Parts: sequence; C-alpha cells; structure tokens
Amino acid sequence: MARIAIVGVGAIGSVIAALLESIERHDLVLCTRRPLAYLNVETPEGRNNISYANHTDPSQVEPVDWVIVATKTYDARGAGAWVKHLCKQGVPVAVIQNGVEHRERFAPYSPAELIVPVIIDCPAERRAPESVHQRGPVELFIQSDVLGRSFAALLQGSAAQITLTADFVSAAWRKLCVNSAGSISALLGKPAGVFWDVAIGDATLEVVRECVDVGRAVGAILDEDLPQKVLAQYRNYPVDLVNSLLADRLAGRSMETDARIGAIVRHGRQHNIPTPRNSLLLSLLEAI
Repeated sequence: MARIAIVGVGAIGSVIAALLESIERHDLVLCTRRPLAYLNVETPEGRNNISYANHTDPSQVEPVDWVIVATKTYDARGAGAWVKHLCKQGVPVAVIQNGVEHRERFAPYSPAELIVPVIIDCPAERRAPESVHQRGPVELFIQSDVLGRSFAALLQGSAAQITLTADFVSAAWRKLCVNSAGSISALLGKPAGVFWDVAIGDATLEVVRECVDVGRAVGAILDEDLPQKVLAQYRNYPVDLVNSLLADRLAGRSMETDARIGAIVRHGRQHNIPTPRNSLLLSLLEAI
C-alpha cells in the first residue's frame, strides 16, 4: 500500500484517482484549492465513489510515498508549491500533463531525477467540481526506467492500459501531434464533429505534418501516415466530444496554448523547421 497525493483534481486527476481507488490498496490525498466534499467518476466500468483525505493548504500536508501532478500546464507554479512541501524527503513526482516539457516545467520544484513524465490518452470531462465523466479507456505512456516502472506498479490491477517505453520522446511528440489538431477545434469553438468537414480535415493534416516535422528534428520517431491517423482518431470520437483546450476556452479559463502549440513553434525555431500554421493558431488562440 502507498500513500499517494494527487495535485490537480480536474478531469484527468479524477480519472487517476478512480483508477487507484479501484484496486483498493492505496491511501489517496487530494490536493485542491477549495474543499472537495465528495468525488464521483463515471467510468466505462461503472460509477466510482472516491475515498480520500483532502487538503487545501500545502503547508499542512503530511509525508506521502508518491506525488502525482495532474494540473493544467499553466498551473505549474501553483502545483509547484504543493510539490515543494510534499517532496521534502525525496519523494518521486509523476507529472501527467500535455506537452513535451514535463521535467523542464517542474525542475524548479523537484530534482530532475525524481520526476517521472507521463503521457495520458483518455477522453474525460469534468461536469462539476465533484463529478467527472470518463468517456473512454485510459492509456498511459511511461518511461521504462526504475522510477517509471515503480509508478506503473502503483496502477497494476486497474483498468489502465500502460505502455512502458524506452523512447518517451517519441511517445510525447506523438501525443503532441494529436493535441495540435485539437487546437483547431478550440479556435473554432466546436467539438469533434467539426473534423468531418473536408476543408477542416485538410487543414488538420497540414497542422499535424508541421508537428511531425518538428518532432523528427528533435529526435522523435514518427510514422509517415501519422497525420492521417490523427484525423481518423478525431473523426472516430463522438461528434460532441470537447477536448481540454476547447473546454478551457468555453469555461473562460486560460488555455494550454504554450505547452501544446507554443512548444511546436519554439522547437521549430530552434531547428529551423517552419511552422506557419501552428504559429497562426498560436497567435489567434493567445489573442482570444
């Protein structure tokens, strides 16, 4: 049994809590800004009522065995305050976020060798602070090293599909290619059904191709037909599915434009790879 703190109890943090709850061998500590009276997660396997201790003050937390950060990337500073207190005794931190800069984002708060970057693929929506709907399976990509395997073991026996990979860079850039397409939905303010439009589909292919080119320059191994696969993935989603970038926009929150699109543009500049479509999407979404 492990005592596990989850920092960031939005859609993804709640799904992770439900996975850990389902195997009934861990104590969960949910770190939130405001008190959380209860937490229910509707999963494909059924309704999961989470048992947990709740803290709202980083200075009041007790030692844990693992920290899981599942905040949005733009909340890294707030999450870092929790990490600093929770990790005083050298506790490992699994960072489950979008983008390709997990360690860089949390380097000010934890030693790099204790940070476990994790990529998640799971359609989930927070309907209320206490209620989350998980609309599909959970797939996690984790670096296959000592700490990565240790984190994967925490979830053994849950419904999560876990891939331990020796090439996390490729896994992270592959997910970023998927996220790059989501920026089109966020800009248009429309859910996944918009990708059935022929012109939008063509634009999606070009946006993802730019991400593929940059990822390869960084060292990622990405399939030639990845843009077509990404478009097919969005067209296979329920037409009313709202990705997290669009959900933030509709809710009037900040968007993860820097971690998702900005990273493509930044790395493109570093490697002299042109990214005109992603640059335009970035400027328009930042203006919004």
